[in-house]
Amino acid sequence: MRNIFNPLCWQAFLLRRLIREWQGSIFIHACDFDILLPCFLVKAFGGKPIKRIIYDIFDLYADSRRNIPSVIRKLLRRLELKALKTVDAVILADENRREIAGARPRRLITIYNSPPDLLDTLSRNGPPPRQAEFHLVYVGLLQVERGLLEIIEILNRHPEWHLDLAGFGGGDEERILGLARLTPNVTWHGLVSYRQALELSYTADVLFATYDPAVPNHRYSSPNKVFEAMMLAKPVVVARGTGIDRLVEEVNCGLVVPYGDVAALEAALARLAQDPALRQQLGGNGRRAYEEKYSWDLMRKRLLALYGELST
Repeated sequence: MRNIFNPLCWQAFLLRRLIREWQGSIFIHACDFDILLPCFLVKAFGGKPIKRIIYDIFDLYADSRRNIPSVIRKLLRRLELKALKTVDAVILADENRREIAGARPRRLITIYNSPPDLLDTLSRNGPPPRQAEFHLVYVGLLQVERGLLEIIEILNRHPEWHLDLAGFGGGDEERILGLARLTPNVTWHGLVSYRQALELSYTADVLFATYDPAVPNHRYSSPNKVFEAMMLAKPVVVARGTGIDRLVEEVNCGLVVPYGDVAALEAALARLAQDPALRQQLGGNGRRAYEEKYSWDLMRKRLLALYGELST
């Protein structure tokens, strides 16, 4: 709540920008709830020719914000569910999120958090050099609910393993980086571009996305890290009960562990560290699934088809 001024400034900025620069477009594609509100205002009162609003939900807004009063959380949830009925189409990031769209939107499609296919480009210089016996990479928000404290604890017991860590924000930077700096086999890269994130991930033996299922939003998680792992043909470790665990087991592209169970996570990582053939098999399964069902090329065609439907 101490940050409330910044979101309000963002709303005002978007509203001014939409009013000033709208030039006859008929679509607006709003990503997440904090972008949707100014769009409704412009369509309702701005006299602008907005005919279609597409609502792209990355995360349920109320569940993705930490430490907000329950009254405000309930209000945000109610407004967002009402918006689902009002917009012309809703895009979800994963099939398991369909139950959150119980408001019965007019059109509903799934577009996965898939990256562009850069595997050939990244592999032109041959396999990445091995920096350690077993190499992990994490790029993303620095939050304790993402299993980072557990990973660092395990790294302290395995000096032959290495973790490349990069990211931003999240609210727990000081705590996580304080422990990381005390761990010799963790390298902190700071904020990196998305291309650099993929290049870093390509060097890994294993990626991980171990989110806490006690966080409501995590129970419907669709981390782009999982789809990046699939594109890069890397195995991935995820937490049980986070939604994405079902996809990982269905595709057989990684291992699933109970969140917070350090012994189980350590055992899963040790299994992958000791079995390169298993890593190759799981990574290959993920790559095939990416090519056949989850690639960005397929998602792009699905999105363009939606635009085509709404144009008629």
